[in-house]
Amino acid sequence: MAENISNKNLNIIVVMPAYNAAKTLKKTIEEIPTGSINKIVLVDDASKDDTVTIAKHMGVDVICHGKNRGYGANQKTCYDTALKMNADIIIMLHPDYQYNGAVIPYAVGFLSSGICDVIIGCRIRTRKETLENGMPFYKYISNRFLTVIENLILGQNLGDFHSGFRAYTRKVLETIPYNQNSDDFVFDTEFLAQAAFLGFRIGDVPIPTRYFSEASSINFSRSLTYGIQTIFVMFKYILQKSTILNSRIFRING
Repeated sequence: MAENISNKNLNIIVVMPAYNAAKTLKKTIEEIPTGSINKIVLVDDASKDDTVTIAKHMGVDVICHGKNRGYGANQKTCYDTALKMNADIIIMLHPDYQYNGAVIPYAVGFLSSGICDVIIGCRIRTRKETLENGMPFYKYISNRFLTVIENLILGQNLGDFHSGFRAYTRKVLETIPYNQNSDDFVFDTEFLAQAAFLGFRIGDVPIPTRYFSEASSINFSRSLTYGIQTIFVMFKYILQKSTILNSRIFRING
């Protein structure tokens, strides 16, 4: 379903799902290559720090949730807003300085050339590098386990299904019924399962990643819950492909 859009005057929008990102937002934005995007939209999920003030000071478009609605709900607002702003390509970049925005032009290139419809930033090039960069060992093991299962079930060959750096063409967001997805972290898994089911081409690019106290991360218990939810999404995908189930998350928009 890849579409060559390289002949367009592309409107490239970075969306940032934010929660308490005051300490890292400025560095994250400064790392985005000059001239590589048209606009940044930050959706603040009721932060308790100065995230909104800093974002506005840096000229970022800001949307505020009145109360904390969750990571998935934040992305829904991000994508709804980007589509309303007539984005051709949408980049989701966490404002916690964990992912290096320098890869944005390369992700855009794969999308604009029609090679892929979805690009994921792969944090795992080698085990040694990933662990030395600070990924907790239990997260590395769970990531490898879940990624193998997801590749087998979804028919993909991705290095990291659980990265927070993602890029999409407009057509992907117009087609996938992401507003039917969870408001929690499993939103990401549901989205990739939907993309695979609907035939979009998913690829990945290596992305330098940092782990430190200010970078957003879920704890062990929430990681365990997320892992179980991911397996459940794979189970629903199998049932959907077997026509045993007709889940609303796999229905094309409209």
